[in-house]
Order: sequence, then C-alpha cells, then structure tokens
Amino acid sequence: MRQFILTWLGTAVALLITANILQFFNIGFKLDNLITALIAAVVIGIVNAIIRPILKILAFPITLLTFGLFTFVINGFTLWVASLLIPSYGFMIEGPIAALLGSIVLAIVSSTINYFLRTTE
Repeated sequence: MRQFILTWLGTAVALLITANILQFFNIGFKLDNLITALIAAVVIGIVNAIIRPILKILAFPITLLTFGLFTFVINGFTLWVASLLIPSYGFMIEGPIAALLGSIVLAIVSSTINYFLRTTE
C-alpha cells in the first residue's frame, strides 16, 4: 500500500514538473495544482490500464518498424485521452504535438522520480 501511494504521489509530482517545463516553452500543456495532478494521475493510470494495451497490440507492426519509437505516440495519445476526460478540473493538453512532447518529458521526469522513490523490499 505504501509503494502504491508513493508511486501515485510521484506520478502527480512528475505531472506538475512536466507541466511547468512545457509551459515555460509555451507548449499547450496545462495543469493547475496538486489536487488536479492527483486526479490526473489516477485517470492516466486507468487509461493506461484499459486503452494502452489494446493500442499496443494494434500498433505492434508500426512499433516494430520504428524500433519502438511509436510507443511515444501511444503514450502521447493516452495522455491526451486522459486530459479529455478531466478538462474541467484544470488538466488540458492542446493538440497532438503537446501530448507527444508531454509524454516524452513525463517519461523522463517520472523515471527519475520513481528511481528515487524506489524501495528495496
């Protein structure tokens, strides 16, 4: 349970950092506050659990041809879908380029945060 909460908080903080980085460069990725980030982290987790496996199976040939780089497109799409599900809470992604760049930055930031939150059990 402790690891679940740490991962959830880590993802929310990674979303906030990603939003701040992309807003600095004026890319359409908006996230209001920590509460919105916590809600977005839950929605992204649900979207990743339901939609992402289906997309990965359907896009396997393209992913194979691009040596796995198409996975960033799938991640961007799932991030964009999650933002469509909760726009009234203050999480918005304006377009596919913002979603793609957001997924790349989020992967880097989230990996770094999860590395430091990792526990040895």
